[in-house]
This record gives sequence, structure tokens and C-alpha cells, in this order.
Amino acid sequence: MYRLAAFALVPALWLGDTALVVAPTVEITEWPVPWENTRPRDPYVDAQNRVWFVGQRDDYVAYLDPSSGEFRRFELEEGAGPHNLIVGANGQVWYAGNRAAHIGRLNPATGQITKFAMPDTAVRDPHTMIFDNSGDIWFTAQGGNHVGKLTTATGEVRLVPVPTPRARPYGIVVDSRNRPWFNELGTNKIGTVDPQTMELREYTLPHADARTRRIAVTSDQAVWFADYARGYVGRLDPASGEVREWATPGGDDSRPYAMAVDDRDRVWFVETGAQPNRLVGFDPATGEFFGGTAIQSGGGTVRHMIFHAPSRELWFGTDTNTIARARITE
Repeated sequence: MYRLAAFALVPALWLGDTALVVAPTVEITEWPVPWENTRPRDPYVDAQNRVWFVGQRDDYVAYLDPSSGEFRRFELEEGAGPHNLIVGANGQVWYAGNRAAHIGRLNPATGQITKFAMPDTAVRDPHTMIFDNSGDIWFTAQGGNHVGKLTTATGEVRLVPVPTPRARPYGIVVDSRNRPWFNELGTNKIGTVDPQTMELREYTLPHADARTRRIAVTSDQAVWFADYARGYVGRLDPASGEVREWATPGGDDSRPYAMAVDDRDRVWFVETGAQPNRLVGFDPATGEFFGGTAIQSGGGTVRHMIFHAPSRELWFGTDTNTIARARITE
């Protein structure tokens, strides 16, 4: 197990002649995954505090018990290519069969897997999934250029084509109004779908070279994105279409990728252009970046991250074959 605490690169706010540090501190702990070179990724914390993840390169779903450090693995069919998973309130584990054109549901109690095939063969690669407020699943299909919705009670899959060719829909979140928002990595656009009409709308970002991978929503309904190509964090106001951007501390080559928002509306992201990767925070209330915590294993590339509100922890997987926890303290 690797553990690293950092207080580096924390900015100070000045009140007269007094500097007041307001940023949180972060302690990162990593657990090496026992199955080597399997690209463990996209962790999700269940009701028992087990941390589920997929092995993208070795066709498995597994969990880590952080209290004991023990791992348990469930095998998937060869070639499933799992890319992402989420865990329902009933404990069922849903995974994206990215190389096998399906979404799977694993019952951890029995090991039984139920597959839900894509109704269009062109939608060959379910990518990232997110629950909506009703417990149904929205997902992206990067190469298939679609966004989809799976109704968990019936298994029905509905698909929405993205009008921009080769848009490469990627990260996805759902706001408090039950609308999914997603990145279009292949172009400078952010998309959303009206859950009632299934009508898709695209917002064009001001810079033609913008290429965003991950996305988040704060409590004011603002949509935040990480511009991987240009090294920026941005905010889209859905009501006005206004976009604001802030250059990341790592500059043009910072390659911001994994992103999440915490319970205080602070935006967290990982700069993957640096080795080791760095976890960085941004406070929209002050417009200040803080943190800059190096990932001890190096990280390789941290691709996806979640915030677990009950424990106030960020979880992510690394290309250096670890599952990592970033514990936020003030």
C-alpha cells in the first residue's frame, strides 16, 4: 500500500497583511491490484464500502475491501473489454462491455451475469455509464457516436444518435433535473438530452481546438469540463450558453482527464501530462487552484474519478495498476 499526504501548491487569500489558507489537504492511499497490467479503472463504492472496479485488459469485475486490503474477482467472458461500472442501491453491479456491444449486470451473491445487447450493431462500444435520479442508466458509446438510456426495471435500451460526425461521446453525468450531460471528445462540443423528449442538444465551446474528456455538474447546475487538449478547466452555463475557462497549473501539456465535484462544489481533476500524475483542486467561489498532490505510483494516466459523499473521499484507478483513495480534510 502506498500513502502520500500533500499540502503543496495551496494558494493563500490575503486579508490585509494576513495570509489565510483556505484550501483542503489531501492524503492519497493506493492499493496495488494483484492482477498485473490489467488496467484497473473506474471504481465505485457500494453500500458496504467495498470499492468495485473493472479490469479493462483482463475481462473481470472486482472489488477491494479498503478495511482489510483484500480483493475479490469475478470473471467476465473473454473479449468483454469492461470499461466502466456502477453499483445500484440493490447491490447489483452494472458494467460496460466496451468491446462486446453490451451492458452487463452482475449479481455478486450468485455470480450470475445478465447481458443487455445494444439494439443497433453500429453502437458497438458502451463506454461510460451513470445512474439518473430514477435508478436508470445513461451511457455513452464513443465509436458508435450515440448516447443511450437503459431502463433497469425492463432492460429496454433506447439510443440517441449524436448529430456531429465522429463526435466521440465520452464522459457523462446527470444533473439534479435528471438531464444527462456528456463530453464530445472528437469535437469542441458538450451535449445533453431532454429525458422526456429524448431530444439531443449540443453546445459549442468557443475554442475550436477544445477537446474535453470528463464532465461534472455543481449545485448551481453549471456544467464543468476538463479540456484535455488545451490544459484548461471550463464552466458552461446551460441557461445562457456562456463559457468561462481557467488555465490549469500544469499549463498547455497538463492533459486534465479524470474529474469530479465534491460536496462543497469544488472541482477536482488529475493532470495526466505530468509524471507522476497530479491531483488538483479548483474552487469556483474564489477562482483559485489548490493542491497539486503527486500520485506516488506515478498514475500513468488516471482516466476516471468519483466522489463518495458519505466518506468525503475521491476514488480512482491508475494505469500503474493501483486503486487509489484521496481523502479530503480541512
